[in-house]
Amino acid sequence: MNKDIVACFPQWGSYSCAFRYLFENGFGVKYMTPPPLTKKTIEIGSKHSPDYVCVPFKYCLGCHIEALEKGANCLMQIFGACRLNYYGELEEKILRDLGYDFKFFNMAEINFRSPRSILEHFKIVNPNMSLVKIIKSLPTTINIIKTIDKMEDYIRKNAGFEKDKNALEDTFNEFKEKLNKTQNTKQYKKLKKEYTKKLKSIKINKPHHPLRVGLVGDYYTVQEPFSNYFIEKELENMGIEVYREMNLTNTIINSKYKNSRKTGKRYVKFDIGATANYTVAEALKYAKNGLDGIIQVKSFGCTPELNAQTVLQSISRDYKIPILHFSFDSQTSETGIKTRLEAFYDMMQAKHK
Repeated sequence: MNKDIVACFPQWGSYSCAFRYLFENGFGVKYMTPPPLTKKTIEIGSKHSPDYVCVPFKYCLGCHIEALEKGANCLMQIFGACRLNYYGELEEKILRDLGYDFKFFNMAEINFRSPRSILEHFKIVNPNMSLVKIIKSLPTTINIIKTIDKMEDYIRKNAGFEKDKNALEDTFNEFKEKLNKTQNTKQYKKLKKEYTKKLKSIKINKPHHPLRVGLVGDYYTVQEPFSNYFIEKELENMGIEVYREMNLTNTIINSKYKNSRKTGKRYVKFDIGATANYTVAEALKYAKNGLDGIIQVKSFGCTPELNAQTVLQSISRDYKIPILHFSFDSQTSETGIKTRLEAFYDMMQAKHK
């Protein structure tokens, strides 16, 4: 392993465990788990970002600056179907203007139809990397992502009813901590088996018909807990079964979002941008499955999700299901969020009864 290269990807849910495995076992470089997001992160990101850029950009920029200050020297940014495609180019320019020296792996610049382009960009991370090792590490990396998503899905649906408070979350955090130390597929499989059993053994006291809420929204904000003020945790504390389809397994690995336009064609006949069609399709699915409510989580400045918002109102009217819309920015009030959630809970409970 080349320990002189320290790579880092912005904080994004629980996926740093998978990225760590790919970079250390595939690219052969040291991986820095990104610093946890804090108010300081968003303050740093906001200070150096354009005023009206979407909030996820500010989180990513702030996270990258904190990582550089802690010793990272190789940064990575993903691509997307909206302004996310320009994040990498803009971030790199801002960081270099601030005087930082680093390698930058911008996935938006890769031509994925060209093996040569892929190889050239991979070598930005490590000029001496082995393509064979990267290919060999991919199946385990994908399986780690699937395991994380599956465990989190189980926790969302049961954390509000556990007999011992925070037992599921504490067990999952213990799993991630050990996962960050795994060196091969054999260790990962053993750990997965052990902690899947541990999670299922935690006692759950769930009523026959609990309140059920579906979460939809923009790709980053709905998946990164800090950016949405830990809304899933708040719902769980209210004794609500939480559903969220938006994750890497469904959108990238299984590519479910490709069918979203077809699923929601009654309401949207064309592509409204980014994952907004997926938002509509999932909201429609939750409504048809009889959930008690839907919450749209979006960042301030996310135009595709703003397009989806008006469509969700039509679904709410047609299926008589309440929908709550949250738009998060760096100035969002935590107290205001809790107040609106409590009112939404009271409305759902009254309708449920």
